[in-house]
Amino acid sequence: MSIISADLLLIILVVLAAVSAYKLNSLTLTGAFATVLVGWATLAGFGGKGLFIMGTFFVTSSFWSKYKSEKKRLVEDKIKKSGARDAVQVLANGGVPAVLSLLYYYFPENVLLFMFIASLATANSDTWASEIGSISRSQPVHILSFRKVEAGTSGAMSLLGTTAAFFGALLIAIISHYLWNEVSLKVGIVIAIVGFIGNLIDTLLGATIQVKYMCTNCGLSTEKTVHCQQQTIRKSGFQFFNNDTVNFLSIALGSLIVLLFPS
Repeated sequence: MSIISADLLLIILVVLAAVSAYKLNSLTLTGAFATVLVGWATLAGFGGKGLFIMGTFFVTSSFWSKYKSEKKRLVEDKIKKSGARDAVQVLANGGVPAVLSLLYYYFPENVLLFMFIASLATANSDTWASEIGSISRSQPVHILSFRKVEAGTSGAMSLLGTTAAFFGALLIAIISHYLWNEVSLKVGIVIAIVGFIGNLIDTLLGATIQVKYMCTNCGLSTEKTVHCQQQTIRKSGFQFFNNDTVNFLSIALGSLIVLLFPS
């Protein structure tokens, strides 16, 4: 099979995966379109290996978001978005890896490969922490005050969620170690640590600058701009820094942290 036909087959698989996710209500129509764009960029830079690790993130994220969804309903009432991922959510998580893939296409340097993997390790770590941590039986604590808060509160941490965050980053690191010769065991360990740190950055940003609203009808603290069918009011944080912005920023910072470690 030629390289051209192999790449064409992979693009077809990306499109089919996006369509399937749309049919399964894991992606909206715009989310499916954004997924194809991210997949194309990843394929251009890192080929089938890049798509595999990107797919690992999207598949495991979709699985954990659906896992025990009934138990997550109270948490989902607090967060901005739930259910099917739209284009903004897809790009918030996949935008940085996509850009790094295109950069690698023109400048094939190992550091860009490591940054690409670290960005996905951060995204996977954060998603596992949020989705798995939300079903924890123990009440989470705030990262700054260490006081107990409601599940779904920005800046909240639980033992289950923190453990899941580490293994989410570790999974990406392990797979990368076996996919690329450039990713030595040492580099893989660094990437796992960086991914976990990226998740902590996301939690810290969520606790400090992320915008939070309050429903004037029921008094719920939420990320949503509309609740109880009426406009919420800003309670704290900066308007621009919503959950998607924080996700994008933490993933970008996670990839940059790799530069602090000698390869």
